Amino acid sequence: MIIGLDAKRIVRNGTGLGSYGRNLANALAAIAPDDLQLRLYAPDAGRDDLRCQVAEGDHLSYVYPRHAWCKSLWRSHGIVSDLRRDGVDLFHGLSGELPIGIHASGIRSVVTIHDLIFMRHPEYYHWADVQIYAWKFRRTIAEADRIIAISECTKRDIMYYGHVPQERIEVIYQSCSTHFKTRESEARLQDIHACYLLPGRYIIHVGTVERRKNILLAVKALAHIDSDVSLVIVGRQTPYADKVKAYAEAHGLAKRVRWLTGVPNADLPSLYQMAEACVYPSRYEGFGVPIIEAIQSGLPVVACTGSCLEEAGGPDCFYVAPDDDQAMAQAITQVLAGAPGREERIARSQAHIARFEGTDVGAQVLDVYRRVVGSVLK
Repeated sequence: MIIGLDAKRIVRNGTGLGSYGRNLANALAAIAPDDLQLRLYAPDAGRDDLRCQVAEGDHLSYVYPRHAWCKSLWRSHGIVSDLRRDGVDLFHGLSGELPIGIHASGIRSVVTIHDLIFMRHPEYYHWADVQIYAWKFRRTIAEADRIIAISECTKRDIMYYGHVPQERIEVIYQSCSTHFKTRESEARLQDIHACYLLPGRYIIHVGTVERRKNILLAVKALAHIDSDVSLVIVGRQTPYADKVKAYAEAHGLAKRVRWLTGVPNADLPSLYQMAEACVYPSRYEGFGVPIIEAIQSGLPVVACTGSCLEEAGGPDCFYVAPDDDQAMAQAITQVLAGAPGREERIARSQAHIARFEGTDVGAQVLDVYRRVVGSVLK
């Protein structure tokens, strides 16, 4: 049995969709029976540091287009002929897309859809991009034999916007690394604290600083919580960051907001572990990995209602309306160091997220492959 995986994001994306693909490929390779071959189809070799996170071996190999000049179209068109040539039985689109004509080719297909934010909240995208993404989504669900959603929230959106019956959709939560659970040494924490000039007490937000992530809500909440508590914002900045900075400056909060960009992944555990809480006020997400990372790091979480964040964090995180800065401030106050019930809340949240750690996501996806192909892989 030969399974093809769309590996563009695996070799090119450091986080997000890339992490999902690499984690899944490794999980599948770890449980691959003798008669299962995994072929990772990428338009090029991408980044060495990312590609090597999924090591080639007896059951796994990378495949690239024969002609470099056509690689921009290969992933959406030419790849089908390569899949046929290689005898691929099933192709898995890992990032919401499938090549045109795969259904007509007779090759079975599965697609993972992470979110439909561009349809739920088109105001966060350029109009032309929304049209392209929506066209790709409709074409993909027409091609796919089976759809994997990474949350119940995404499943509901697929059913609503794609008019897809729930029987065609499987919810399989993405597996999350457990390295954030490892406690950093005191020396390491002190080094990171000095390196980034961190405040004495802070809450943390990790993620791209864009309008949908709604970090302005947390900045507004600062005015209503202890004055010695700061906000550390970690992530790439978009023009939305200028709006947030202008608000902080106008309201005397600028000195309580620390901006960090270009932070290596190796430094994130320390940044989390020295914080008192994590805030994640996003208006809409497909899953919410930073919430999992924060809870693994021993932090309580305050997030927003309206998407999948309650699924990720569980009932012992606080969730507030995405425009209610007073409620955000009240929730943060209830989880800062020394707050009654804080440690018990963290422990219950850690028990909740155990379902995402070291899960049998590979076995679940392999079971989907078996059912789609109609064969039994031993």
